[in-house]
Amino acid sequence: MADNLLSIVLIAVALSMDALAVSITCGIAIHRLKLRHALLIALWFGGFQALMPLFGWWSGRQARGLIQAFDHWVAFGLLSFIGMKMILDARRPHAENPANPLRLTTLFFLAVSTSIDALAIGITLSLLEISILLPVVLIGTVTFGFSLAGTYIGNIFGHLFEKKLEIAGGLVLIAIGVKILLEHLLLFPH
Repeated sequence: MADNLLSIVLIAVALSMDALAVSITCGIAIHRLKLRHALLIALWFGGFQALMPLFGWWSGRQARGLIQAFDHWVAFGLLSFIGMKMILDARRPHAENPANPLRLTTLFFLAVSTSIDALAIGITLSLLEISILLPVVLIGTVTFGFSLAGTYIGNIFGHLFEKKLEIAGGLVLIAIGVKILLEHLLLFPH
């Protein structure tokens, strides 16, 4: 259980790196940042980051019987793909600042785009037969906290750390994927 909890916390932190990076960018774009602005951004990012794994978990439970024989490879592939995507995205130049990050349509699209990876994580968790309640709460809470802090960091310090955080998050997801694969191969050698 403690091993699963550590993995879930690491997944939550890794997933929140995209939202942290985008919230930093949002903080840069807001000239007179107020607590309600930072809370609004954090609620959208944390809320979507919590909902997406729930949808992914439900979808994965529907398809589990079809892929149970190779689910460890699927989990490894999804986590590695997401991790590599985060690393590659961090190396690409981003748009300077989003259009008004406090507009609801802008917040919606930013929240969806930063939480798509969480959908795949939900599928992975369903394949590993892990209950979804704790991951959803942790992922949403960690993302909320990081997004809240990120908005202030962006407002004060700008783009100093954003790319490094995305790369670190990607590396953590790849490491967890490798751990899942190795555990399965060592426990169930062919």
